[in-house]
Amino acid sequence: MHKLIEVETAKALLAEASEWSIWKWLLEKRRVREIADRGTEALDRVEKKVKAGWSAELRKTYREAGREDSNGIDPKLRAALRSVKEADEIADDARLDAEATFDEAERRLSADMAREGALKAITAYELREKAIRKAESVGRPRETQ
Repeated sequence: MHKLIEVETAKALLAEASEWSIWKWLLEKRRVREIADRGTEALDRVEKKVKAGWSAELRKTYREAGREDSNGIDPKLRAALRSVKEADEIADDARLDAEATFDEAERRLSADMAREGALKAITAYELREKAIRKAESVGRPRETQ
């Protein structure tokens, strides 16, 4: 996966925002949200494209990755797809945690919590990128892995 401008822009702004006061947060929260949403949308597009490139068998196995009764599926492939699914879930949980932290920071007018949310959001982007790279590697033909 190549670096996405929208994600790099969001990470840079969030890194800067991790030092802001509450007043700066209140003034800039709309801009931060817009840029962060663009980064998330860019990752959504890449993930969708990667998984759309998977065979029907891979997509089906991914959907069933948590089930133990997927008969006839290569155990290594099932394990790899389970790993992708787990990475996706970890990244989703991290994004939701960052958003909840931002929401709570706004409710409490807490600069400390907003800064914490910014750092969590950066981590969530990195986890999502890692999950997409795993999805890409699963979708590659066996000869090139």
